[in-house]
Amino acid sequence: MADNPLRLKSIHHVELWVGNARQAAYFYRQAFGFSQFAYAGLESGRRDAASYALQQGKARILLTTPYGPDDPLGDHLRLHGDGVRDICFHVDDADAAFAEAVSRGAHPVSEPTTRSDAHGSIRHAAIATYGDTIHSFVSYRDYRGPFLPGYAEQRVPGRDAGLLRVDHIVGNVELGRMGYWADWYSRVMGFSRYISFDDKDISTEYSALMSIVMADDSFAIKFPINEPAAGRKKSQIEEYLDFHRGPGVQHLALLTSDIVGTVTALRANGVEFLAVPGSYYDALGARVGAIDEAMATVRELGLLVDRDDEGYLLQLFTKPVSDRPTLFFEIIQRKGSRGFGKGNFRALFESIEREQALRGNL
Repeated sequence: MADNPLRLKSIHHVELWVGNARQAAYFYRQAFGFSQFAYAGLESGRRDAASYALQQGKARILLTTPYGPDDPLGDHLRLHGDGVRDICFHVDDADAAFAEAVSRGAHPVSEPTTRSDAHGSIRHAAIATYGDTIHSFVSYRDYRGPFLPGYAEQRVPGRDAGLLRVDHIVGNVELGRMGYWADWYSRVMGFSRYISFDDKDISTEYSALMSIVMADDSFAIKFPINEPAAGRKKSQIEEYLDFHRGPGVQHLALLTSDIVGTVTALRANGVEFLAVPGSYYDALGARVGAIDEAMATVRELGLLVDRDDEGYLLQLFTKPVSDRPTLFFEIIQRKGSRGFGKGNFRALFESIEREQALRGNL
């Protein structure tokens, strides 16, 4: 209990508030390969908003759009654009998790309530974290429905790309606030500092950032927290904060056991990835040593590779998934390494800076 004071079990789902959930659901089915399995809206008796629940492997995303302009969702969309609102946890007891979090200093958003329908009931509560992001807690009583009370089963298959689960979720916060939120996750959630990076680790000629990775006791739930660092030009974190109008979730990292197959499928589906300079691959073999994947394939797909004492990993980052340069996704495969690709930071930053320059935001 001391190492997991809120009795977190897993990430239940990640909810995105979007301008058009029906169209977003189509995009995530066709581009990223998620399959829709549940829906709440007018047809199921919900009058304020429409929500589409999608899943691939154990990764679940919920896409929600308001029906009217006066809903709080509308205010959120006008300010932030499409993005992550809720990182929801499955817990043993939502009431106990909420009470413990509040006693440790969390700001309450939703008091514990019962949600019920013909399939049974759950308990739900929520607390605030950085920006307008929240963490909600869900615990099951006798619920046996498709997703949550109020949702009807609605199955629409996507083009499965081999994604398994959420590996980590990265938040961007203002300059000087990274330490505060790292301490908050330690104090409130019982997380520990897994690893940290400073501006010497993550920098280029033009920009830099600092990051602390917080993790639960099982290391299954990992939340890196970034803040900008001083540089000659605007960093990717500053660009995000400008366009998101404050702190929020920068990207979701999705785990695969076959990144070659996954990225090949996602590219065929139209997912756009950051371009890695060809020079990155000239010294890659000498830097990371032998890997199972063919180096020609790694270069062709533009994959990033990094090795540490435990093994290696392969990763690739998408371009932003909406018109604002805010939320994007990472595809990652771990071959023993539990790190975050420290050796790739410079190449990744240079790729992002090229995109920033095209947008006039560097």
